[in-house]
Amino acid sequence: MRAIRGLWRWRGNPLCRATDLAEAWTALTALLLIVSVAPLVGVLVGGVAQNALQRSVREQHEARHRVTATVVRALERSPLTVDPESSSGGDLRTRVLADWTAPDGSRHEGPVMVGIDDPDSGDRFAIWTDARGRAVTRPLDSATATTHAVLAGFGTAVAAAALVEAARRIAVCRMVRRRYARLEQEWDRAGPDWGRTGAGS
Repeated sequence: MRAIRGLWRWRGNPLCRATDLAEAWTALTALLLIVSVAPLVGVLVGGVAQNALQRSVREQHEARHRVTATVVRALERSPLTVDPESSSGGDLRTRVLADWTAPDGSRHEGPVMVGIDDPDSGDRFAIWTDARGRAVTRPLDSATATTHAVLAGFGTAVAAAALVEAARRIAVCRMVRRRYARLEQEWDRAGPDWGRTGAGS
């Protein structure tokens, strides 16, 4: 709005310098780019990220299988181990030796992390495996993928707006420097004794 008011104020003003108009037009152009282009870039990037992430969600759900495992025995507890994909991010996980049957029918046994506070032999819990029965992380869900895509789009829009504003500031800074350089030249032409008593009389 300041750019529009500046253009309107300088319109037809005899004191208006070319650099004043250039600064106002630069500010108005930057404002239009921030308001229109930055959100558009954010939407485009968010859409591309959403398509890629949703494709990844589908592929992971096709390749990973939820199976039931049985605790053989508890292993040493690691209180600092947390599940990075849990809802709170602070759920303590316990390391156990477990066995399970893979989707292809093969039997497997190995150490896994479970969300059971005090696991006993024979406790059952769900884990995710690949087609061969190897334990894997759970697949990305659609809601989390959408959240990541929205954040990517928003971040891109903010970055684009910041880039436009930085370019505007650089352009205005150069204009001001040129203006001061021209002013210095004018002062030099006026002479070193300008304003002194009796100068030029």
